[in-house]
Amino acid sequence: MITGAALGMVTLAGVAWHGAPPAMRGAGDEARVAGHAAPPARAASPWGQAGHEMAARAAVTRLPAEMPAFFREAGDRLVYLNPEPDRWRVGRLREMDQAFQYDHYIDLENVPEGALEARDRFDFLRQLYAAGLERPERDAGFLPFRITELYQRIVTEWRLWRSEDDPGRRAWIAERIVNDAGILGHYVTDGSQPHHTTIHFNGWDRDTPNPEGYTTDNGFHARFETAFVTTRVSDADVARHLGAAPLRSVAGSARAAVIDHILTAHAEVETLYRIDRDVGFDPWEPADPEALEFAAERLAAGAEMLAVLWWSAWVESATPLAPDRRGGG
Repeated sequence: MITGAALGMVTLAGVAWHGAPPAMRGAGDEARVAGHAAPPARAASPWGQAGHEMAARAAVTRLPAEMPAFFREAGDRLVYLNPEPDRWRVGRLREMDQAFQYDHYIDLENVPEGALEARDRFDFLRQLYAAGLERPERDAGFLPFRITELYQRIVTEWRLWRSEDDPGRRAWIAERIVNDAGILGHYVTDGSQPHHTTIHFNGWDRDTPNPEGYTTDNGFHARFETAFVTTRVSDADVARHLGAAPLRSVAGSARAAVIDHILTAHAEVETLYRIDRDVGFDPWEPADPEALEFAAERLAAGAEMLAVLWWSAWVESATPLAPDRRGGG
C-alpha cells in the first residue's frame, strides 16, 4: 500500500503538489470537540480534477431530450465548471477561502440527531453550537445545505428564463443557469465520495476505536480520489455504473434526495477503508477489480444524482411560486 508521502508529484487542478495536497483544515486548529485532539488536515481537492470532470461528463450523457437545447449543448462548460470550487481554495485570500471551504463535506458523526432537518444552514449552526461543537462550521460542514441552496437558485433561474420574453435577457439568464449548474455539480460529486461524509476523512480518526485496523494514513484521501482515480479510472469505467432507466425527478423533494445521496455515501465509509486495507488503492500498479469498481461506482453515483438534480430543477420550475410577501431587497 502506498502512503501519501510516497505518491511523489500529484497534479491537482493543473498544479503539481508533492505528496498530499495542501490542507483544507490546519493540523494545528482547535480541537474538533472540547477535550479531543486536533483533527488531521483535510485534503483540498475532492475527487481531484479528473474525477470531477469524469462525473460531469457522465451526468451530461443522462440528460433527457426534453431539457432545453442550450443546456444540453453546454456539456463542455458544465464539465469545466465541476472542479471550479476547488479553484477558489486560495489560503492567502482568507475571506474567500473561509467562505467556501466548509461547504465541501459533512462529518455526519458530529451532527446531532435531527439537525439535518434544520430550516437552513444558520439554524443548523445554532443546533451544532447547542450540541457543544467548538467550531461547528469546521467540525460538521455544510455540504447538504450548499447543494440545496444551489439547487433552489437554479430552480429560481429556470422560472425567470421561462417567463422572460426579451431574447437578450433570456440569454443572460441561460448563462447564469449553466454557471450555477456547473458549480452545483462539484458539491453533488463531493457528496458521493465517502471521505466527505465522515470524521474519517483522511485516515481513520485516531481518537476513535479502530478494531478493524484501518489505515490512519493522512495521505489516504488524496491517494484514493486524486492519484488512484486519475491514473486508474476511465470514463468507460464510470459509464458501466450509470443508470439506464429514464432519469427520475425529485422535484418538490430535492432536499430529502440530497440527504439520502449523502447518507448512501456515508454507508460506504467502512467499505472504502476495508478495500484499502485488503487490496489497496495503488495508483502505480494495475488496479484491483474491487478497488476500481468501487471508485467508478461512487463517481457514477455522483453523476447520476447530478443529472437528477439538473433535470428536477427544470421540472420544478414549471410550477410557479406564490408571491413572496417580504418585498424587495
